[in-house]
Amino acid sequence: MNVIFQIDGGLGKSIMATAMVKVLRKRYKNAHIIVVTPYSDVFLNNPHINECITPDNMNGAYLKYIKDQDCKIFVEDPYRNTSFLTDKEHLFRTWCKMYGLNYNNEQPELYLTQPEIDYFKPFYQTEKPIMAIQPNGGPIGQGFQYSWTRDIPEPTVNEIIEHYINDYTVIHIKRQDQYVYPNTMQALDGFRSIAILLQLSNKRLLIDSFGQHLAASLGIKSTVCWVTTKPKIFGYKLHHNVLAEPFTKEPQLQNSAYQPFNLAQDISSIPYNDLNEVFDTNKIIESINKQ
Repeated sequence: MNVIFQIDGGLGKSIMATAMVKVLRKRYKNAHIIVVTPYSDVFLNNPHINECITPDNMNGAYLKYIKDQDCKIFVEDPYRNTSFLTDKEHLFRTWCKMYGLNYNNEQPELYLTQPEIDYFKPFYQTEKPIMAIQPNGGPIGQGFQYSWTRDIPEPTVNEIIEHYINDYTVIHIKRQDQYVYPNTMQALDGFRSIAILLQLSNKRLLIDSFGQHLAASLGIKSTVCWVTTKPKIFGYKLHHNVLAEPFTKEPQLQNSAYQPFNLAQDISSIPYNDLNEVFDTNKIIESINKQ
């Protein structure tokens, strides 16, 4: 039997989907499992799948995997499911229910090789212990550097950097087009290199972006800050999750569709009077200190 599993969306979703292929392998033990994702390198060396292809290379899939063959095709997107849109349960449970699968607390897993660890490790050699931070997320070209719906505000990030800079080398996981924080190093490499950075780090401050999923896939406890997305849906018990403080202004929901907020919204719609109101910095520092 051929099992085709397609993942649409960003890098973090594909990292989460490494848990789903464990579920699929348990259900279809002898199947030929084909993963379709824009981020095929997430599934490098993954023992639970047989092939991984990108959506751009799907031409010919019908003849190769489907025509006159026993097959299962899983392409439905859990982001369009009622349970997800109404915040009923964790995404893993919604995903499994959609496909008629049993979820038994499977977690993401990334498979790094020793040669790539040996190659990237020297790039992160520092005199002090490493503190890795990812305060902002989103793709290149979203039109603004700070999305209030999930990013950590700049004043909070600066305060945290100032708190730790004497004892740690702060390495900022970022896009090329994102803000550069003073007194930090920048990690601009691919996500597999970032995974090795997380392994080498002593402390981690992340948001609901690929970094927190990557840390979970490696079993690395981290502090994760949340504004409008929810650890109930996207989070992990491994991490310590710090929630934003309550809004100090009425949020603007008149243009909302299925959910109140978008993953990326610029500062014009922020429901706070001041950026310092979004997080209690002391709670974040307390969480980081417990790592």
